[in-house]
Amino acid sequence: MNSYIKNYTTPLLKTWSIGSLFVAASLFIVSCGNSVNKEEGEELEEEHVEEVLFSTQQFQSLRMKVDTLPLRNISSYVDANGQLEVPPQNEAAVTAVIGANIISIKVIEGDKIKKGQVLAYLNHPDLIKLQTDYINSWNQLQYIDKEYQRQKTLYDEKVGSGKEFQKTQADYQSMKGTVVGYEAQLRLLGLSLMKIQQGEIYDQVPVSTPISGYVRHVNVKTGQYVQPQTEMFEIVNIDHIHTDLTVFEKDIHKVKEGQKVKFSIESLPGKELEATIYSVGKAFEQDPKAIHLHAEIHNKEGLLIPGMYVRGRIIIDDVRCYALPEAAVIRDGDKYFIFTAEKKDEDGEVEWEFVPEEIIVGAMDNGWIEVKLLQPLEEGTTVAWNNAYYLLAEMKKGELGDDD
Repeated sequence: MNSYIKNYTTPLLKTWSIGSLFVAASLFIVSCGNSVNKEEGEELEEEHVEEVLFSTQQFQSLRMKVDTLPLRNISSYVDANGQLEVPPQNEAAVTAVIGANIISIKVIEGDKIKKGQVLAYLNHPDLIKLQTDYINSWNQLQYIDKEYQRQKTLYDEKVGSGKEFQKTQADYQSMKGTVVGYEAQLRLLGLSLMKIQQGEIYDQVPVSTPISGYVRHVNVKTGQYVQPQTEMFEIVNIDHIHTDLTVFEKDIHKVKEGQKVKFSIESLPGKELEATIYSVGKAFEQDPKAIHLHAEIHNKEGLLIPGMYVRGRIIIDDVRCYALPEAAVIRDGDKYFIFTAEKKDEDGEVEWEFVPEEIIVGAMDNGWIEVKLLQPLEEGTTVAWNNAYYLLAEMKKGELGDDD
């Protein structure tokens, strides 16, 4: 019995051992295969880096600009719009002093003029009558003045009558007042009293400008009769032109005198002008809820005309930080990227390698954007200053090609 069992048992043990070895070997091979594949996969994954490669021709065709990451002053600001204005004393409305007809106009709109320059000439019978009345009154005053002096001498010597002296004195004072009134009118007309006293009568009188500047509007025409209150010409002096900006209620607490303003106007495309706030309005407007402030312009260029629309930014803070042009920064989902750039020489062929670098964006100022690095760049690293959108598109295109 025991021998049978022994003989029966032994082959079974041998068979199990061979099968076990076969299974173990199979598991080992599979295990090794998985290990190798896993290691190769990890190695491939580590070697895969998102990048964009450009040939020299592509680099030049796209006009790529690369340089180191610069430090720049990026400003926080308040938007403010408005228009160009001049102080009230730099504008003038020229009217006729007396009702008359316009016989000639000497200027046109846009002409540069000096204070006292003749703008037009007027003519009317009343102007001639005013001069003749003045001559008659002035001559009578000369006679009465002598008579007054004679009566005064007699009265002082107690020879003449006091009543006669008083009458002569009254006539003298009355005529003197009349003459002074005529002279005031003639001076307003710009006429020479001395020439009129000598008998010269002006048949036309000039209309002159009270300030230097430019003719903004001509509101009359030759032959037209103008009343004394008629506005004939508008004159503006732009030497002290400034910006009149509107700041809304939510930003009022941020602005004050002395702050810098950067602004642009349509007549100077691509040009930014600068000004300094010298006055902040104290009157609060209700519609819209805002205040006005005035800023003196520093770098005046081109023809600045009152009434021109202004787009401005009031600088309230100025920080020095890393920054790039907006074209160098691209958003992908919820993240922002820039691209580092490296020039490589592979077997005599020059290539440019661009690699994305995640960043955080900060303030924006006049086409520049603050760049906050998540990882510091090595000293001397160059980055792309433009075409970030195209670089991202090329990188995405490469990823899709790898998946295929």
